Amino acid sequence: MTKVRALVVDDSFFMRKLISDLLSKSGLIEVVDTAKDGIEAIDKIKKLKPDVVTLDVEMPRMNGLEALEQIMKNHPVPIIMVSSLTKTGTDTTIHALQLGAFDFIAKPSGAISFDIAKVKDELVDKILIAYRQKEKWIRQWNINKKGFISIRNQTQKYIEQLKDNQNIQGIVAIGTSTGGPKALQEVVTKLPKNIPYAILIVQHMPAGFTKSLATRLDSISEIHVVEAEDKQALQPGTAYIAPGDYHMVVERQSNQYFIRLNQNDPVGGHRPSVDVLFKSLSDVPLNKVMVIMTGMGSDGTKGLQSMHKDGNVIRIAEDESTCVVFGMPKSAIKSGVIDMIVPLYDIANKIVETIQKQRGWQSWN
Repeated sequence: MTKVRALVVDDSFFMRKLISDLLSKSGLIEVVDTAKDGIEAIDKIKKLKPDVVTLDVEMPRMNGLEALEQIMKNHPVPIIMVSSLTKTGTDTTIHALQLGAFDFIAKPSGAISFDIAKVKDELVDKILIAYRQKEKWIRQWNINKKGFISIRNQTQKYIEQLKDNQNIQGIVAIGTSTGGPKALQEVVTKLPKNIPYAILIVQHMPAGFTKSLATRLDSISEIHVVEAEDKQALQPGTAYIAPGDYHMVVERQSNQYFIRLNQNDPVGGHRPSVDVLFKSLSDVPLNKVMVIMTGMGSDGTKGLQSMHKDGNVIRIAEDESTCVVFGMPKSAIKSGVIDMIVPLYDIANKIVETIQKQRGWQSWN
């Protein structure tokens, strides 16, 4: 097998050495060089043309976000952000993912993590996946640079029909993993502010990052986006993102619906788990639009299988052509529970159309 050629970028000599040694010992990755900041990284990417880059977030001269923008503009390559669990680190990482970074790894114990070996397997796996997806990912990035055909105008004509209502009339549930932050930006920012459904989101992320993701999406969306809280009442026009390291479920009390968070055992290696959320919705007597998007593995399939097969539940899977990793949607599609297979840039439109049909409108004009 040809080794994956990686460039390691970190302002700490110790971290560059530790990460390089970990990757080299895998036997699958060749570290072609290292760089101490964004300026040096750009120069070495231009000269060495690595397959994948690991990029630190907080660096002098040019930080990870600034470097990412320059790299993606001039020399696009799959980039794994390596972030410390600080507010600055998490905020910048979420922004980076939405600007085109392939994925991220959280340093276990701050900027200089001598225990980085704890995430060795995860880091190696993500680099190998980035390498396998490289050509497809670069093609998608070039499309994104030119801009997907915006569906904002298509969605806008429906807004008058989606009237404000203090009682939710249904639920949109979204599950995603690798590539999810960028995919969520494509979908959530195109939903109209007075959508009569609550939106529940499970994105595989560690604690700390989901708050930054919610804040970032809220700042660029018409709907309200928050990190979910325990015992929080669901409201229409609001998206709730499951906090990292917590499962999110929905409970009914009288005629109201509430979020409940728990730290029960991970399911399929995940907490939060898409399956856990989806299964909790199986007996909720509301219209539901279930969406499974880009991500590794099969999380979400069992949850979709638990749904009653009736007109009140529509299941949407992201099309392979726009997935960063076609794992979760592929599993759901193969199981036979999917009603629509939709490219990323049209998912928001299909959600709105489905809501209208579920509410009994036969004409969109």
